Amino acid sequence: MAALARWCYRHRLVVLFLWVGALFGLGAAGSAAGTDYANVFSLPDTDSKTAYDLMTKAFPQSAGDTDTVVWKVDEGSVRDESVRSRLEPALKEIAAMKGVGEVTDPYAAEGAAQISKDGRIAYAQVTFAEQANAVPKELIEDVVDTAQAAERDGLQVELGGQAIARTQEPPQGTAELVGIVAAAVVLFLAFGSLFAMLLPLVVAIAALGTGLMATSLLSHVTDVPEVAPLLGSLIGLGVGIDYALFIVTRHRRGILRGMKPEDAAVTALNTSGRAVLFAGGTVCIALAGMLVMNMRFLDGVVVATSLTVVLSVLAATTLLPALLGMLGMRVLSRRQRRRLTANGPESAEASGLAARWSSYVEKRPRSIAAGALVVMVILALPVLSIRLGATDQGNHQESQTTRQAYDLLAEGFGPGFNGPLQVVVEKGDAQALATTIKSTEGVAQVAAAPPANGISVIQVVPTTSPQSEKTDQLIDRLRDDVIPASGAEAHVGGVTAVFKDFAAVTGDRLPYFVATIIGLGFLLLLVAFRSLVVPLTAALMNLIAAAASFGVLVAIFQWGWGTEFIGIGKEGPITAFLPVIMLSLLFGLSMDYQVFLVSRMHEEWVHTRDNARAVRVGLAETSRVINCAALIMICVFSAFVLSGDMEGAMAGIGLAAAVALDAFILRTALVPAAMHLLGNSNWWLPEGLEKRLPHLAVEPKEDEPAQVVAEPDGPASAVHGFVRNADGEAVEGASVSLLSRGGRQLDRVVSLADGSYIVSVPAPGTYLLAVSAASYGSRAGHVVVADGPLVYDVELAEGEVDAVN
Repeated sequence: MAALARWCYRHRLVVLFLWVGALFGLGAAGSAAGTDYANVFSLPDTDSKTAYDLMTKAFPQSAGDTDTVVWKVDEGSVRDESVRSRLEPALKEIAAMKGVGEVTDPYAAEGAAQISKDGRIAYAQVTFAEQANAVPKELIEDVVDTAQAAERDGLQVELGGQAIARTQEPPQGTAELVGIVAAAVVLFLAFGSLFAMLLPLVVAIAALGTGLMATSLLSHVTDVPEVAPLLGSLIGLGVGIDYALFIVTRHRRGILRGMKPEDAAVTALNTSGRAVLFAGGTVCIALAGMLVMNMRFLDGVVVATSLTVVLSVLAATTLLPALLGMLGMRVLSRRQRRRLTANGPESAEASGLAARWSSYVEKRPRSIAAGALVVMVILALPVLSIRLGATDQGNHQESQTTRQAYDLLAEGFGPGFNGPLQVVVEKGDAQALATTIKSTEGVAQVAAAPPANGISVIQVVPTTSPQSEKTDQLIDRLRDDVIPASGAEAHVGGVTAVFKDFAAVTGDRLPYFVATIIGLGFLLLLVAFRSLVVPLTAALMNLIAAAASFGVLVAIFQWGWGTEFIGIGKEGPITAFLPVIMLSLLFGLSMDYQVFLVSRMHEEWVHTRDNARAVRVGLAETSRVINCAALIMICVFSAFVLSGDMEGAMAGIGLAAAVALDAFILRTALVPAAMHLLGNSNWWLPEGLEKRLPHLAVEPKEDEPAQVVAEPDGPASAVHGFVRNADGEAVEGASVSLLSRGGRQLDRVVSLADGSYIVSVPAPGTYLLAVSAASYGSRAGHVVVADGPLVYDVELAEGEVDAVN
């Protein structure tokens, strides 16, 4: 990693050229090839999948997207001449548009069923020549404008359908842009430097751009669902900015502690960069856990999100050091550069609010752990009532025409009209089955289509809405009782049945999926930290975070607490596939924070064997950057409420809640409090297991002593000498710190009355000795310690600042 970082730093123009070339090359290829996203929601070995396959066999010529124009009169009937004279010309104009295949007119001889019983609501179906995504947006807008131009006082015209919904989508990239702007504000407040703020954003945008373009190309060779690029953007922006943030923070700290920019960049990549590699790998492993579900729809999601994460790691470890090389010292703010020139290198000792909070947690671990646990349990309670299903246009905002069309159809033709079931009859008497279904509880209407290729399709309209539990019960009744009793061989399909099967399969397979990703995460942490308790604690915390975040999701989207207020429409069930995707992302991101937090604690434990100090120092030195990273992710994820996609909004809110709870409650309070209570048992590992485990070096954010020329378990030694001024007089009370080449403080003492000092050295190697005193300048220099103690006298002069030799 160090060699790669140094090469990228020194050959920055080459690296920049390669990334720009890749971005524009993939962009040009993606624009030329277009996209071929496919929503393959069916599941193998399910009743709805069998029904779908039979319908495809019976009707191989699939038509384009079918949308609906609905109108309602306040008084009179839709059959009145004053209404017909406005709607019929509009429908004929729509039918004549290029790209429109057919318009079914309720005023035609066969259109009586398209008028409600009370005569106040009617609808026409507009069938386009292409599927919804392929219909030109200009055509859809012409259809909407033409239909709504027929409105007058007392006559309401609304439109619904997949193609129509595209006119309500916000401009593409709105969510991403808002997320980036919010992240920029957080970064500027954290760094106080425009250039430092831009670095994580540029890295994330480069990774996201190449990832999205590559995903669009992959859609031509494999099934990638429409929601995959959105989820790729969601995770790509979050981890891309965060990974760069960890490295840039480490780089800036190295410079502030006296290192040259190139050495600071190499050290940052060799430490935080390794942690980023490990964290990115854990996210990809968690994402790959979705494959355990054996859902074809999720395979494309795994490809898109994993590709974006891989490119984020690649950008952070190659493009970022090149950009650091271009900026040099300008990665610091002007104020920091002036302070570094005036006062010399900073002390490595953590201070400020983070250090005070860490000490507070150490003093009151029981009360803090109990309080945090109570909060998480309360937030998790709604998850007990979670119901999986499908969202549709009935969940859109009340002001949108698709929602109003949905409501009008439900008012005029019954709530089940928006989600009819298809009973596909392969063998047996379809007419007799249709008669039996008509008398079944929960059925409003039944219509049997003429057989085609030996297959009959019976359309069943339930008395309840697609999202109602009673509709699910009707599907079970048809499958378990009605169809078997009829002797026919038939299968229940339709969008409502597909999502019910999705929910059932998700519920059945979710325990295996959770066990897989928790098991893999446990093994990774076991090998990395040589402890049984640390990975067990991490697994438990991940489960608590998942339960609490899904509790928040249920309260908002299923119970409707604030849905209209935040502009995401009507409450409904949680999308069936969302738990799998969210759990993958949540476990991956939680592992990131666990790695960055515990790795610093583990490093301190290895050096001191003092658990209380290890936990205190680890929390003090990592909590600020973890909370800053979490705040950025919360901004990015929350912005996806603006995506115009209900699934995207659910994922965004759910992940934002998960990250907030994970970073601000679990990693900042519950984890360190629990580790204080557990004491030295945190680091317990059976001796037999220790010998059998492979060694996996995960360098922490604050690295192990770098560039040590001897083995780290070599003999301990010391550096000692005198601190004097230019006149040879002893300087009492001077602060003498011994630091690793990476900037980690190893020992710190204060010179005595005669100016003498002695600092302990853990092993032979190269270190940094920093000396400062009131009324004097600061001195910092590299010292090379061999097998024995090293004598090193320091001379301070008033106002002098000496950079690293």
